[in-house]
Amino acid sequence: MANINEFEAGKRIEGFYLIRSVDCKTTNSNNKKYMDFTLWDKTGEINAKLWEVAEGEESKYSANTVIKVRGTVLAWQGSLQLKIEKIRTTTPEDKLDVSEFVPTAPYPAEEMYAVIKGYVDSIKNSDIRMIVDIILEEYKDKIMYYPAAKKNHHSIRSGLLYHVSTMLRAGEKLCEIYTSLNKDLLYAGVILHDLAKMEEMDSSELGIVSDYTIEGTLLGHIIQGIKNVEVVGQRLGADKEVIMLLQHMILSHHYEPEYGSPVKPMLPEAEILHYLDIIDARMFDMTRVTKEISGGTFSERLWSLENRRIYKPMLEREE
Repeated sequence: MANINEFEAGKRIEGFYLIRSVDCKTTNSNNKKYMDFTLWDKTGEINAKLWEVAEGEESKYSANTVIKVRGTVLAWQGSLQLKIEKIRTTTPEDKLDVSEFVPTAPYPAEEMYAVIKGYVDSIKNSDIRMIVDIILEEYKDKIMYYPAAKKNHHSIRSGLLYHVSTMLRAGEKLCEIYTSLNKDLLYAGVILHDLAKMEEMDSSELGIVSDYTIEGTLLGHIIQGIKNVEVVGQRLGADKEVIMLLQHMILSHHYEPEYGSPVKPMLPEAEILHYLDIIDARMFDMTRVTKEISGGTFSERLWSLENRRIYKPMLEREE
């Protein structure tokens, strides 16, 4: 399989590529249908044309899916273009590694899920543990591939798992310093705070969000999250204060009303949750942009960091 950045005019290629966009159009000369693709892999993207479109074939391919194509690379108006000669959808037998097509968390999803389950099992309060366990289990299939955002921090495949598991490890370290913190409440808040993003956003199994859901747009993941705790907690007959405390953890984690939190944290654990969320999000974005630049240079301005540019020192990090 050839990477897109290796394509050369006149070269015949065969491989798997992600459809970033696809449109069925008609030619000006004879009003004949053709399909116009933007194909992508981790090395770049290219425009591709399928000139011979069979009846009904235009409905077979959609954005954010992977296809296998065979064709010839052409030079067209100063750019490369792929003339598709053969195309098909993928099958399980292809055994594709999705990390070749989309940015993916650095650890296997199953491994990160097991880490999170270990923290759930460590929760001593039975009401808190059961509420968290049930809600997490309900999302188990989706969380394996869901990103934590449509754009910005952790907007990668399995990004939500990565975000939660990293916050849990950081939270555990802080509990060693601030020993008065209730670990049960903090771990539960970390796990629950963003789970309803899987209702707020519509993501493909590649971890690409196409849009926000109607419920997500009207309510948002914070309201959806506290609703889930209410429903599961009442079904279990859980202690009312436990339900309320978990809801407050979710409700206050964005801190400011303009970011979706009608109240600020009124518990030490909720305060820590907010800053764990901020730290993890910002470290993700800073790490991502500094990987893309050379030492001694600045990144582009990041909207998620108040339009700051991040500097990458020449100083090497000691292992």
